[in-house]
Amino acid sequence: MAGTKIVRVRVDPDKCQGHSRCKALAPALFELDAYGNAKEIGNGIVPEDQLAAAHLALANCPEMAVEIIEE
Repeated sequence: MAGTKIVRVRVDPDKCQGHSRCKALAPALFELDAYGNAKEIGNGIVPEDQLAAAHLALANCPEMAVEIIEE
């Protein structure tokens, strides 16, 4: 699939304070640990139909812990 861009989400565990906004806005992309801190599900790949949700999670993280990586 030459020319196809892979988009991933990542949560910086050092920045995440457990507000859970990313999980509320993009539940298919994030999960919470036992302390309520978020992490990306699996390898963080964002399906095309979840791109808008990923960007909402990025924009709404008060700690700026969510990253979007385009490969």
